[in-house]
Amino acid sequence: MKKLEIIIRPEKLEDLKEVLDTAEVNGLNIVNSMGYGNQKGIVKNYRGAEYAVNLLPKIKVETVVADETAPGLIDKIVEEINTGHFGDGKIFVYDVEDAIRIRTGERGEKAL
Repeated sequence: MKKLEIIIRPEKLEDLKEVLDTAEVNGLNIVNSMGYGNQKGIVKNYRGAEYAVNLLPKIKVETVVADETAPGLIDKIVEEINTGHFGDGKIFVYDVEDAIRIRTGERGEKAL
């Protein structure tokens, strides 16, 4: 199993949820966060004064999928979420050793 940790712009959340629903992902966890990557924030103007915003709003979506599902799903996410601009986000992929459904005690992919 693979855990996908997907960090995106907030305005792309609905697009991402649509991709995940189409791929029949069983569950996800969404967290509001703040951060920056290579762009190191942005410069804004307020009443004629410039100021730097170092931490930008981001959304972190976490889900666990079967090993064979992950590569195709990642390709679909990149295709849908990509705007070609700095700050589009990142996808981190982790190996998941086991998953347990607390209610039934099922383990592995059956627990997803």
